[in-house]
Amino acid sequence: MTDEAPKQIARGTGSRARSLARKLAMQALYQWQLTQQSADEIKQQYLESDDSAGVDEDHFVELVTECIERNVEITLALKPFVDRPLEQLDPVEAAILMVGMHELQKRPDIPYRVVINEAVDLCKRFGATDAHKYINAVLDRAAREIRAAERK
Repeated sequence: MTDEAPKQIARGTGSRARSLARKLAMQALYQWQLTQQSADEIKQQYLESDDSAGVDEDHFVELVTECIERNVEITLALKPFVDRPLEQLDPVEAAILMVGMHELQKRPDIPYRVVINEAVDLCKRFGATDAHKYINAVLDRAAREIRAAERK
């Protein structure tokens, strides 16, 4: 008889764990845009993957759930700050903007500069060449309006 315990993935907290949650959420939202799978299917798939080691699971779940459930609301909120419909953007960049807009709107505990910097970093890693400049400009304009009090 063997004592094989099921594989446990360590979950994290802190800025590194939250950064990983954003990365996985961006990947999950990219997948959702292409496949239209349910949020539950996608969350389960990513949380069971080896890539989820050290992730802030609560933040990941929030981002994926809220960005999918509030997709229309987020798209409308982004509209004044983008120069084309979100559907015409590269899916990676659209996913990054969804995460960024959600955090700007619903997570005042996360400084707007952190939201923008994390989005730009994700885009530098996964987006098209120079797309990070577009992401920075869009989220900066959005933050001026949404987080006006914080920016003072």
